[in-house]
Amino acid sequence: MAIITKITTQQKNQDRFNVFMDYGKGEEFAFSVDSDVLIKFQLKKGMELDDFSFLEIQYQDDIRKAYNLAVNYLARRMRSEKEIKDYLVKKEMDEPIIEEVIHKLIAQKYISDEEYALAYVRTQANTTDKGPAVIKMELKEKGIDEKILLHALEEFPLEQQIEKAAKISEKFFQKHAKESIRVQKQKLENVLLRKGYSFEVIAIAMNETEVPKEVDEEMEAIRFQGEKAHRKLSQFDGYEYQQKMKQALYRKGFSMDLIERFLAEIENS
Repeated sequence: MAIITKITTQQKNQDRFNVFMDYGKGEEFAFSVDSDVLIKFQLKKGMELDDFSFLEIQYQDDIRKAYNLAVNYLARRMRSEKEIKDYLVKKEMDEPIIEEVIHKLIAQKYISDEEYALAYVRTQANTTDKGPAVIKMELKEKGIDEKILLHALEEFPLEQQIEKAAKISEKFFQKHAKESIRVQKQKLENVLLRKGYSFEVIAIAMNETEVPKEVDEEMEAIRFQGEKAHRKLSQFDGYEYQQKMKQALYRKGFSMDLIERFLAEIENS
């Protein structure tokens, strides 16, 4: 067995200690330990250590290192259990050590997937445009159990979803006023679906925010789109020009009556 000959505090980290031992050939550096491990094993000068004790000390010290990493990681913001595990894997910690750390953090209530999911849903619902489907997907990626995340999504009630979707719709209609109502609806529906809102919420939101365009506003929109189409099709004339313009504007969502009116306007001018 080897004998501890000296224990010194590390200069750069006052919570860690360097342990020196004599294996029969004089004093040499053996290992370093956290202050908690030093106290737990009551390490001191003159103490003898066998191989089993040495391995147990190293194992407990690795747990302490991983624990300190996890606590520092948690200090920045709340984390899910999976996020902590993934972080420690990146730090090259062994699986048994990670499990010990997770167990300790849960026991100390430093991590809770239930509390994390509730807080995450509230934050996303109140500070972003994300709908429940996107939030649910993000929670799954963070390793949250299906039952937990479904309960957490109750923090984002239907009324709030409709309110947020309606605000998005209002801004969208204002930004795309130069397009036909039909195209606006199609594009807005796709936007809201990508953001994670259901068809039910989308229908209600669009119904609440959509204001039918006046004829003059529709004419302004078709003139804007018609001028762009005309620049592309100006090499055609006569019947062929008329048909290609009708096709182009119909694809933009304008009615045939409005298209005929616009084409007549061009012809008269």
